[in-house]
Amino acid sequence: MNHGPLIFLGVFFALALSWFGLVFESQLQLGNAQPTTNLVNAAQLYPQMRPGQARQGLDVYRSLGCAACHSQQIGQTGRTYDVALTDAGTNRSAVVDTLLKVKPEATAIEAQRLLEKPSATILKDVTRAAADAAVAKFEPTGAKVEVRVIPTGPDIARGWGKRRSVAEDFLFDQPVMLGSQRIGPDLADVGSRPALTAEWHLLHLYNPQIVVSKSVMPPYRFLFEKRKIGREPSPDALKLAGKFAPEQGCEIVPTDEARQLVAYLLSLRADTAIFETPMTVARANVSTNAPAATNAPAAQTTNSVAK
Repeated sequence: MNHGPLIFLGVFFALALSWFGLVFESQLQLGNAQPTTNLVNAAQLYPQMRPGQARQGLDVYRSLGCAACHSQQIGQTGRTYDVALTDAGTNRSAVVDTLLKVKPEATAIEAQRLLEKPSATILKDVTRAAADAAVAKFEPTGAKVEVRVIPTGPDIARGWGKRRSVAEDFLFDQPVMLGSQRIGPDLADVGSRPALTAEWHLLHLYNPQIVVSKSVMPPYRFLFEKRKIGREPSPDALKLAGKFAPEQGCEIVPTDEARQLVAYLLSLRADTAIFETPMTVARANVSTNAPAATNAPAAQTTNSVAK
């Protein structure tokens, strides 16, 4: 008896079920997803659609094949915990005694100094159990302490991001440019790096070696126009010097595509704390001496351990 058709149908339905499970079901779950309220800031919605020029820049990014050399997937291997003293309270002698128990290597003078520092870190890079144990020791003193969640991993250590990437980060991107190689650095959080301004990105696109002397990235000079300088130089002209400067009387001006691509790069941020990625972040619109907020499992307002 010929079982070929039955085998074919069996294989076909197995592959079809796999496709529905991996692709169609994911589309059902995420395809109609909407921004959600961030617990750290209840008034914030995350993510939000990129502005118009940045959305156009996504098309430029895709057309140039940037995803062939850059990924947008921050990895995370674990997390550690810091314990910070946010308010010493009134029973300072009891707090000092507890500090000496929690930090036996510290002296009494060092413990006193910690009380004077705003939001002083008591313990650093400890386990959750050690952090919770320290918090429990401070409860009788009336002091307020906080556990801060610190994501860890090679990507985070390189400064490529503050936490791992999750599906929610790409809710409004179509297509999602995750990439598969890292000839260059990961770009998932490149927009939150303060040193990488719009001017820096434009120079980097024109000739990467202007800002990174050993860069192997090719120049994208076709994204710029060389013009004769009129009565006044263009305010958008690149500030070029030395061997990178154009000939006398000319200037280099970015095209619309260059500005769109830079707008897209500046919009790439993964620094919002969400449920899937617990981490401690600074509160917005508060003094720098205020305690941080976190979405780690714990108290009601900040979702962090604060006693």
